[in-house]
Amino acid sequence: MTNVLLTFPEGKHKVLTASYDDGRTADRRLVRIFNEHGIKGTFHLNSGLAGGNDRLTLEEAAELYRGHEIAAHTVKHPTIARCAREQLVSEISEDRKALERIANYPVRGFSYPNGSFNREIKEILPYLGIEYARTVNSHGDFRMPDDLMEWNPTCHHNRNLLELTETFKQLKTRQHLYMLYVWGHSYEFDNDNSWELIERFCESAGGREDIWYATNMEIVEYLKGFKRLQFSAAMDFVYNPSYASIWLEAGGAIIEAKGGGMTSLV
Repeated sequence: MTNVLLTFPEGKHKVLTASYDDGRTADRRLVRIFNEHGIKGTFHLNSGLAGGNDRLTLEEAAELYRGHEIAAHTVKHPTIARCAREQLVSEISEDRKALERIANYPVRGFSYPNGSFNREIKEILPYLGIEYARTVNSHGDFRMPDDLMEWNPTCHHNRNLLELTETFKQLKTRQHLYMLYVWGHSYEFDNDNSWELIERFCESAGGREDIWYATNMEIVEYLKGFKRLQFSAAMDFVYNPSYASIWLEAGGAIIEAKGGGMTSLV
């Protein structure tokens, strides 16, 4: 039987993603830096706070984040573990509606405001159209998420970012998939006078042939696309019912399982 393993697009084993909250005006500079180096970001917005207190208007956000991902962060950023269920539902549903009007695609990503969540909230989120939720609980390594409703990042940009990046770049073994997931708030670069940090990170990590650069939702869709694959019992061919390709390592060879078709694995 052929040994078949998931890879990232084109057979890559490493993915880099970034996640920034609150839609502050410093995102303008951050997005410009990301774009210069091919880094993809997910930006979690509070629709009810847009346009005030150093925050982008929704109209500007629609253009600024083109090529990146717009995701939900509740309407007004409450500590949701302290909220009634009815308020939780409204905060997320209304945020999605407002953001979808500017994004022109379903907003299915989320980050927990103030890092606040509990088991009940995790169970409710899928019923509100949310497919993943990012925490603020960094783990400091490069593991893939085990629970998409409790997606822990690698690090905040203030926590050993450049050291972790160098380690990530040196990973060569193909036994595992690796993710470098960086999160934060762009206004922190102004507050800490640390724009050089994110510039050095992007210069170091961007534009590499061995890294897939993806938004949070692109990673989620790819992982779910793999789970939808229909393998033969003998593992000698696979049918991909999705529209997008999924890349596999089969018997040591890199194979593209194209969407809507049957692919031989031998």
